[in-house]
Amino acid sequence: MQKKEQVSALQISFMIMLFEIGSTPLFLLGGKAKQDSWLAMCTGSMAGFILLMLLMWIQQSSLGTDLIGMLKIHFGRYAGSVIGGIYSLYFAYQSMRNVRDLGELTALTMLPRSPMSITMLIFVGISIYAIWKGAEVVFRLPEVLLPMVLFFYALLVLLFGIMGSLDFNRLGPVFENGFKPIADAALPDIVSFPFGQMIVFLMLWSLWDKPGVPVKNTVVAYLLISIFLIFMNALNVAVLGPTVAGISQLPFLKSVRTLSSLKFIERLDILVTVQLFVGLLIKMMLFFFCSVKAVAELTGKPAKWWVFPVGAVIYGASFLERDYTQHIAIGLGPSLRIDPVFQVAIPLLLALSILLRSRFARSSS
Repeated sequence: MQKKEQVSALQISFMIMLFEIGSTPLFLLGGKAKQDSWLAMCTGSMAGFILLMLLMWIQQSSLGTDLIGMLKIHFGRYAGSVIGGIYSLYFAYQSMRNVRDLGELTALTMLPRSPMSITMLIFVGISIYAIWKGAEVVFRLPEVLLPMVLFFYALLVLLFGIMGSLDFNRLGPVFENGFKPIADAALPDIVSFPFGQMIVFLMLWSLWDKPGVPVKNTVVAYLLISIFLIFMNALNVAVLGPTVAGISQLPFLKSVRTLSSLKFIERLDILVTVQLFVGLLIKMMLFFFCSVKAVAELTGKPAKWWVFPVGAVIYGASFLERDYTQHIAIGLGPSLRIDPVFQVAIPLLLALSILLRSRFARSSS
C-alpha cells in the first residue's frame, strides 16, 4: 500500500505566503484607483479573506477529502467528475500563464538573446522533477526560498529609503473620488488575482498531517502576506507616482531602476528578477501539481503517470499568445472575469450542498 504524502502546518503557511507573492509585486494592481490603489488592495484582501473563511469551512466539513472528492460527493459522480476535469484544465491554464511570465521576464531582463522556448522548457522541467518526487518535496521548497525572498525585498525597501526615493505624499489625497473607484478596481479583479487563487488549497489542505485545516497557520500566513502586498503596492506609487506607475507595464522593475544612481551596486533589476522567478516558479509548480493531482484522482491512475503529459500541455499552451502585450491583456482582462466562476461560484454551491445535506441528515435523525 502506498504511503500517503503528508505536509506540516508550517510548510502549508510558507507555501501560502510564497504562492501569494508570485508575480504580484511586479504589477500595480488596482491601478484604476490611481493613488488609492493600495486601498483597492486592502479591499481586495478583505474580500479574499471572507472567501478564505468559506474555503476553510468547506474543507473542515469535508475532512480528508480534496476538491475533486467534494465535487463527486455533492454534485454526483458524473457531474462532479466533469467539473473536476474542468478544474484540472483551469489549474493547468493558470500554470501556463506563469510559465509564459517566466519566459517573458527572462527575455526582458536577463537573457534577451536566449530563445524563450528553452528558458520556459527549463522551468517546466524543474517543476516536472519536483512534482515527480511528490508533495513533500514541493512543500519543502518554500521553507528554503521564502526567507531569501523576504530578505531581498526588505533590502530593496531599505535602499529605497536610503536613497530618498520614497515619497508617501504621492499616496494622497486619500479617497479623492470616494470609495466607488476603489471598489471597482478591487472587485472582482484583485480578488481574482491574487487572493482568490487560494482555491488551490482545497486540493492541498487534505495533505496536512492532521485532520482538517491548519486554521491558525493559514490565517496568519494570509494576513501577513496581504500586508506585504499592500505595502509593495503603495511602494510602487510612492516611488513612481500614480500616473507613471499606472501606465508602466512592469512598475516594480521601473521602481528598482530608479536606484541606478547607486555607485556600489549595478543591475539591481537582476535581483528583482530572481525574486520574481522564485515566486512565479512556486506558483506555476503548485498549479501544475494540482492539475496532475486532479487528473490522477479522476482517472484512478498514479499521479506519476500524468506529470509528463500535463507538463507537455502546459508547455505547449504557453506559446498560444502572440506576445507579452497580448499575454498581459488576456491575463488582466478576460481571465479575471472567468476566475470568479471557479473561485467563488462553485465553492458557494459546494457550501450550499453541505448545508442542505447536514440539515437533511439532522431532520432524518
